Amino acid sequence: MGSSSEVPALRRGLAVLRVLAARPGPVSAAVIARELELPRSTTYHLLAELTESGFVTHLPEERRYGLGVASFELGSAYLRHEPLERLAGPLLRDLVDRVGYNAHLGVLHGNELLYLIKERPSRPQTLVTDVGVRLPAQLTASGRAMLAHLPRNQVRALFPRGDSFVLRTERGPRDLPELRRLLTREHRMGWSVEDGQITEGFASVACAAFDHGGRPTAAISVTMRHHCEPLGTAAAESGRPRATCGENWPELARLVRATADELTNRIGGRSGRGD
Repeated sequence: MGSSSEVPALRRGLAVLRVLAARPGPVSAAVIARELELPRSTTYHLLAELTESGFVTHLPEERRYGLGVASFELGSAYLRHEPLERLAGPLLRDLVDRVGYNAHLGVLHGNELLYLIKERPSRPQTLVTDVGVRLPAQLTASGRAMLAHLPRNQVRALFPRGDSFVLRTERGPRDLPELRRLLTREHRMGWSVEDGQITEGFASVACAAFDHGGRPTAAISVTMRHHCEPLGTAAAESGRPRATCGENWPELARLVRATADELTNRIGGRSGRGD
């Protein structure tokens, strides 16, 4: 067993891996040293140890460092253990008991929303949302709850063209400017609402959970029966129906947000909401 004096070195090594994981590509030792406020000698020593163990790859021609195969293996093992599902499952069951609606855990998969968990009340309602189902992220409350906390250029990369905006009903954003307006409003609100955009007669409220870097890593949602009022004549004639019916369900959102915040705590994350 190592001594307690080795703990700071371990923490610094993990900090190096976090820096590399947060970057889109390999970086130099100087960048790592500057970001972590470490002496260059210490940074090179840490990188040498991590490279020898396979967690970091050195690219000598570029004089840069990236994540190694061992880091990939750890990430793959993490996914095999279904950590999100195991951590979120009890929280979803408690949420269902409190609200009496279906609850889901979802993650972004490109520009789609992938459902990982579905918890049902004692009297469940038939929905298209189920484990393994993928739906257009911009139409789902869970998808938008995460999209609202992504950088603008990342959202643009996910929806580069007009044909990226598919519809399931007559409701939903039809282009990038409309999606941006919706995301801005829901970011300010603190939760996302989908009303009749996936299935007529159903609505959902969702909030994001965040990783250690404050990035949206998953979303928790509840879905209930809700029938919108008919669209007004002006909206129908314009050919641009409203994105939602105007309901926000703040009390329900408060419970969903508390559950998402607890999931953030369980995965060692920090809120990306800025509140």
